[in-house]
Amino acid sequence: MSSANGSVPMSQIPVIQIEDLWRTYRMAADVEVHALQGVSLSIQRNEYVAIVGPSGSGKSTLMNLLGCLDTPTRGRYVLNGRLVSELDDDELAQIRNLEIGFIFQTFNLLARATALHNVELPLIYSRLPKDERRERAREALRAVDLEDRMGHRPNELSGGQRQRVAIARALVTRPAILLADEPTGNLDSAVSAEILQLFDKLHAEGNTIVLITHDHDIAAHAQRVISVRDGRLESDVSRAAIPPVPA
Repeated sequence: MSSANGSVPMSQIPVIQIEDLWRTYRMAADVEVHALQGVSLSIQRNEYVAIVGPSGSGKSTLMNLLGCLDTPTRGRYVLNGRLVSELDDDELAQIRNLEIGFIFQTFNLLARATALHNVELPLIYSRLPKDERRERAREALRAVDLEDRMGHRPNELSGGQRQRVAIARALVTRPAILLADEPTGNLDSAVSAEILQLFDKLHAEGNTIVLITHDHDIAAHAQRVISVRDGRLESDVSRAAIPPVPA
């Protein structure tokens, strides 16, 4: 497939392209806080990128903009070929549902629903036939090695299994990016390692992953680490220059 101008294959166009992105909050009539200040970056298809920074650095604001949960004060954001920085609320909702697979540290699963139904939920409004929705959900659960837990409810699953269900739910729409916000924040170190191994597997299978974290050890599992501080990009380092994570 080619781009709109027919000159560049879609596979060579960044899945995320941000140019001079600002997010300013007006706290009072004469007080403004610049949470993001002129951020520019691009992320290619099938990259595994970590965005890291301390509390108040702007990484959460950047995540909200990448996930179309907020809109920039100014600047351009192109996701998978669409200029999302100028879309209306309905169009943004469609982007969030179809193009972005969200993974949160709190899992956000329905307590009374089975793993299969939790994973199927993003497809409910897609007009897919029920049988196809169910098969897509089963496929996503197989991808995270939970085929034998499809009928279990969240309280019947361990923390790591619940996060795997949440990852399967993020995968089920076959999104352009997986956006993971502190996905190991509620897990112990052993289970965190399992989830990070799963991200490695998903990346190897062709998924684009953007991981938001305050933990540099977690970030070092990605192939590229972008550091944010005071609303600006502080550094952007590829895996070749990242020290290996201790076993």
